[in-house]
Amino acid sequence: MNLQERFLNYTKFDTQSSEESETVPSTSKQLIFAKYLKEELEREGLSDVEMDEMGYIYATLPSNSKKKIPTIGFISHYDTSPDCSGANIKANIVSNYNGGDIELSPGIVSSPQKFPELLHHVGEDLIVTDGTTLLGADDKAGIAEIVQAMCYLRDHKEIKHGDIRVGFNPDEEIGMGAHHFDVEKFGCEWAYTMDGGDLGDLEFENFNAASGKVTIKGVSVHPGYAKGKMINANRLAAEFASMLPADETPEETEGYEGFYHLLGIESNIESAKMSYIIRDHDRDTFEDRKVFFTRCAEKMNEKYGEGTVTAVVKDQYYNMKEKIDPNMHVIDIVLKAMQECDVPPKVEPIRGGTDGAQLSFRGLPCPNIFAGGVNFHGPYEFVSIQVMEKAVQVIVKICEITANYND
Repeated sequence: MNLQERFLNYTKFDTQSSEESETVPSTSKQLIFAKYLKEELEREGLSDVEMDEMGYIYATLPSNSKKKIPTIGFISHYDTSPDCSGANIKANIVSNYNGGDIELSPGIVSSPQKFPELLHHVGEDLIVTDGTTLLGADDKAGIAEIVQAMCYLRDHKEIKHGDIRVGFNPDEEIGMGAHHFDVEKFGCEWAYTMDGGDLGDLEFENFNAASGKVTIKGVSVHPGYAKGKMINANRLAAEFASMLPADETPEETEGYEGFYHLLGIESNIESAKMSYIIRDHDRDTFEDRKVFFTRCAEKMNEKYGEGTVTAVVKDQYYNMKEKIDPNMHVIDIVLKAMQECDVPPKVEPIRGGTDGAQLSFRGLPCPNIFAGGVNFHGPYEFVSIQVMEKAVQVIVKICEITANYND
């Protein structure tokens, strides 16, 4: 099976995760794909293939060298974002893209005027959606690339390498992917997540991240007789949102700038629930943001009565840079691999997170490498077949360079 076929096959599985679930994985449909992946790895001849009851998959491509070589790993997540439907994905291939508009379906157009990233891929073969679902290149492209690279190394024994570990996990999109990843069992000195964006992306700085849950208790009274009695939870939810800086939202920030992001509101007069994510690259500023968020609730309680507004903040992950900086050889190897594969590196901070952030803080240095997907989490997502092929080459080259790391 070639890379394109492998990826297209993966997109047929609906693997959306859910922030509302308390189970692991958060949706049972993820396990259907996990079982398929486990069986595929077995068919392709990898060793030590196992899947635990939570859907975490581990496998090994054994060393073919007599030298002592560091054991390294490659990791991708198989869930897709809750932000857009991942069911009944209809992927299409645009061969030799000419730089113009792409009609995904009648009346649904992906245009370089709105998505200028398309123009970086003129002359390439793009896999797109039909405009009604996401594609799932985040991160099934990464999985396809890892499996394809392992098959390539399996078939090209002249390329010497050490033990290479493969790990696939659920629930990355809801910040839970690395929580149950067995770092000790994985047994690597370092690893790479194949979960980045376009060609050349190399990321070892990411947001510090927290979730914020706001609960508002209202009092419902007939509106004609409500003076001094009603507490309208709908209005209080709007008031809370207005207390957060309007210029510190995803729509208004870039680079290293952090934000508060309102994910959703469920409300009526009697009650309201608000879901936020809080992000910042700087750890001190991140801590300040969390304090400000909870202080907004305290101020509202001073106004409307104790217990009216409750804000709960939970940390999700931290900036991996502080764990990568002492292990820069992990980055040097990727840069050398990209150079030898004619891939211009783009070292930029992630305006988001990755499983590698949590894993780095659990003792597994784990930067993030491009997988090729663009416009994640929505119906205009696409991936270039040629960029995916470059990702496979980079994985292979990393394994080859690591084999000579101590020489």
